[in-house]
Amino acid sequence: MTTSYGVGIGWRPEISGFVAELPGLGFAEVVAESVHAHGDLPPGLAELLDRGVAVVPHGVKLSLGGAEPVEPARVAHLAAVAERLAAPLVSEHIAFVRAGGVEAGHLLPVPRSREAVDAVVANVRRTQAELSVPIALEPIAALFDWPDDEMDEGAFLTEILERTDALLLLDVANVYANARNRGTEPADLFDRLPLERVAYVHVAGGAEHDGIYHDTHTDAVPQPVLDLVTALCERHRPPALMLERDGDYPAAAELRRELDAIAAASGYPAVT
Repeated sequence: MTTSYGVGIGWRPEISGFVAELPGLGFAEVVAESVHAHGDLPPGLAELLDRGVAVVPHGVKLSLGGAEPVEPARVAHLAAVAERLAAPLVSEHIAFVRAGGVEAGHLLPVPRSREAVDAVVANVRRTQAELSVPIALEPIAALFDWPDDEMDEGAFLTEILERTDALLLLDVANVYANARNRGTEPADLFDRLPLERVAYVHVAGGAEHDGIYHDTHTDAVPQPVLDLVTALCERHRPPALMLERDGDYPAAAELRRELDAIAAASGYPAVT
């Protein structure tokens, strides 16, 4: 995004009424696979478009990090949804979700190898060829690293972005989760990435179980993640940041508090 949209939220049917009532909302994100390319849009989503709110389709099933080429029908659907929503861009994950015809049902980490970079780049380029808008790539939260990694995360992501000329969807909750589980300093990654490519930022909560921190999207955003938002914005403030919630939705007052906290941490105006 070149336009500054401020603080937004992930649109979900369960909180569509709450999202529709946010007076200062400039953008929202919707799971691309939940939107039909034809027919009626979900009522709450159509209302946002009528208000002039930018809506970004966020894909979860392209499997850009898979060894196999992306499926043309899935790419065509993403492109059609982007056109239908008049979206300024689309986003997807640097991950794989299927192999050999088997669906994992999860976003799985890609080995940080030269071969994997080539596979991701090829699939991103195949996708870009069908899109009329830019694509932003999101690194995922990973519970493990592959033993044959050849590159660190900063070098791996930067090479993919440079070779594809794609944008970056930076999830600070993922950055926090990965660093906490690896025992590293999360903000160090910011200094290894081309932050000028950040299109927007995900902010979400998580929880620790058995010594491992999980990016759950069902817990409140913790203070360390909000501190990372501030650290990022001190380096290069992105055009937009959004609260990502998936399930176990709290009361409207709690959602407003989380949105206000993201606004305060980033320096953007509150949307509530």
